[in-house]
Amino acid sequence: MGQVRQREWGVRVDGETGTRKLEADDGVRRAFGSAEVKHQTRVVASAPGRCGIVGNPTDMYGGTVVSCTVPMRAFVSIEPASELVLEADDGAVVIRDVADLALASTHTDIFRATIRHLGIWPLNVHMKCWSELPFGAGMSGSTAMVVATVKAITTYLGQALGVYETAELAREVEFRSLGVICGYQDHYMATFGGLNSMDFRDKAFDRSTEAMVFATVEPLATWMGHLPRLPLVLANTGVVHHSGAVHRPIRERWLEGDPEVRQAYLRIGEIAREGKRALIEESWVRLGVLMNENHAIQRALGGSGPSNEHLIGVALDAGAYGAKLAGAGHGGTIIALHPDPERLGEALLAAGAKRLFTPIPVSGVRLEPDVDLTARHG
Repeated sequence: MGQVRQREWGVRVDGETGTRKLEADDGVRRAFGSAEVKHQTRVVASAPGRCGIVGNPTDMYGGTVVSCTVPMRAFVSIEPASELVLEADDGAVVIRDVADLALASTHTDIFRATIRHLGIWPLNVHMKCWSELPFGAGMSGSTAMVVATVKAITTYLGQALGVYETAELAREVEFRSLGVICGYQDHYMATFGGLNSMDFRDKAFDRSTEAMVFATVEPLATWMGHLPRLPLVLANTGVVHHSGAVHRPIRERWLEGDPEVRQAYLRIGEIAREGKRALIEESWVRLGVLMNENHAIQRALGGSGPSNEHLIGVALDAGAYGAKLAGAGHGGTIIALHPDPERLGEALLAAGAKRLFTPIPVSGVRLEPDVDLTARHG
């Protein structure tokens, strides 16, 4: 791929692995003016999770996805300190050297990757993260944390990125610096929030950063606001998964030009565009049919798993119009469309679902000035 420069943020990407070099004359020092603290007070940012209603995972392949947020958020705080301290639910660590920012297979890796990606050093702050979203549950908990981290750091350094820039930067951090095989749905949903139809044409993940275009985001919540709730239920299998591991083999087939994968994802993109109309018109039976077709295609490609298939079968037997993966599959969470969501939820819990969630359009990434960290962290 060679060297690519991301002009918006002054980030250097070297070689195919996208390794960021922390150089005194590059990275954030140039893009932000300096890495000196611009905010002398605490900044807290949060971002929501999401569930793919129809169209996923074509956000990785230039397709279309209809998605809704869930009313649970990932939080990141940043405040001045005498040294760089990174803290997550698995402990706190002091970073004394750039080498200490190497990924360590802990939840602080999101902080490490973002700081390295942006080229910020030194940075004397205390960063903390916590989440209402379960990790590995197929609702984009990790990506919500990445988006909240980007928002917190850039705000702390006195930069006001727009929503498109925030979504794209967060995706670059996750894809290139964390090494996660991912598309764009999660980053756009965590940033924009709401209930959206998103068009990812010309955003295939193998394109260079400079050749990339922004996605088209069409908010749909306005059309659905008269409903007391969407007739959708999320059911967690209890099986933790890593979305990148699920996506990788199918991605490799797509890169090799496998006609089955190529045609499958063209069709799922069409399904999403048809699903947008069905959703707006409240044609629930039609939307359910499309969800089932979406899932059948992804299952045939190897994207599902036994725990997913069990709960999807239970949902359909209980009268769901449609049921499919809410995320990557091989565990995580399913989404089902039913005329009586509460009754369906009871059936899913009886069949072994670990937790139920409700898709609700909520705001995207935001600052949380009133969060009481003392109450949350003790």
